[in-house]
Amino acid sequence: MSHDRPSAASFMAGHARVLDRRRFELMEGGGDVAGVLAALDAYRNPDGGYGWGLEPDLRSPESQPGAALHAFEVLEEIAPATSPRAAELCGWLESVTRDDGGLPFALPLGLPAATAPWWAGADPSVSSLQITSVSAAAAHRVAAHDPAVAAHPWLRRATDHCLEAIGALREPPGAYVLAFAVRFLDAVYESRPEAAGLLGRLAKLVPADGRVPVAGGTADEALRPLDLAPYPGRPARELFAPGVVEADLDRLAGEQRDDGGWSVEYARISPAGALDWRGAITVWALGVLRRNGR
Repeated sequence: MSHDRPSAASFMAGHARVLDRRRFELMEGGGDVAGVLAALDAYRNPDGGYGWGLEPDLRSPESQPGAALHAFEVLEEIAPATSPRAAELCGWLESVTRDDGGLPFALPLGLPAATAPWWAGADPSVSSLQITSVSAAAAHRVAAHDPAVAAHPWLRRATDHCLEAIGALREPPGAYVLAFAVRFLDAVYESRPEAAGLLGRLAKLVPADGRVPVAGGTADEALRPLDLAPYPGRPARELFAPGVVEADLDRLAGEQRDDGGWSVEYARISPAGALDWRGAITVWALGVLRRNGR
């Protein structure tokens, strides 16, 4: 199944935030890295972290671990260019890392309006494998072309924490913890020998069709194979039969809406957040389809 790129371009122009329009432009071969970084800077705080709704369901202005993933995604997309913002973000993450090397799911909010309850109700005194693993996975992808990130002590501490926490799992984790742990192990597979065995353990928890229901989510909310293994040719792809991935690529292409954009399955928290998610998820979907030859 194919998708309509011209209508996606129209959707982005008409509905997406400036950051995602700049990302889309860069992905399409136009634009420039400086424009993307300038748009990302609008969400940056003087402490080196990011807030201001960069994570669309976390609207409070102060820096939050939940925004780091999205910043690292942008900093990966500018490759082979680098930015000092990446190492600065690692430095901020180091400043909020707990003694065990993990990140809290969220820090206290100064302005909780229009923010999802899972962010607003987080315990900042507890390390979160979910947020640490997905942030570290994204940072490792930046580190592949940015030596300052690769050498940063925060990334080493976060990596050690995630490997230990994944190894300590005794019960099947929630869908997002499972997916982000898989993505983390995939990112460190070549550099950390423990990753292969841990990935093999998690593979036993992934259904053959790759559909992992999200407990407590919306009625149909589930993570799919491409949420766990979006990159072709990587070890995480071995969790699925080739036909499963191809079917999921068909699904993803087929979920383009009539207006040209994609939508998310999870709960809408605010009108602004819902629209921000549509632009962000459209860039994500187009990137996955392009990387996978679609």
